[in-house]
Amino acid sequence: MQRLIDAFFNSVRAFRKLAVSEKAFQQELMLLALALPLGWFVSISWRGYALLIGAVLLLIMVEVLNTGIEAACDAFSREFNVDIQLAKDCGSLAVLISVIIVAGVWGIAIIERIAGLPI
Repeated sequence: MQRLIDAFFNSVRAFRKLAVSEKAFQQELMLLALALPLGWFVSISWRGYALLIGAVLLLIMVEVLNTGIEAACDAFSREFNVDIQLAKDCGSLAVLISVIIVAGVWGIAIIERIAGLPI
């Protein structure tokens, strides 16, 4: 049980650090804050709402992992290294793919809502 408690406090520490210092994380938290109420109006089912919010949470999760990759790379070396550049670029690509997923899920949900189709 102590491991779970320690993991929880480690997660809270990371959340606070990212919420204070990482602009992308702050923007995605704002997106989540907007998505929580907006999802009620866009979705017509609990399942659809869960999908809309889950897509935004996926984006936040990928951003957290990307930030971790960048921090690990920077801790290893701040000098240019082609392998470190690739690791950082791959993390950035993962975030971009997540943004595309969020845009697609929300776009389809909005179109279905306007057209009166079920989600």
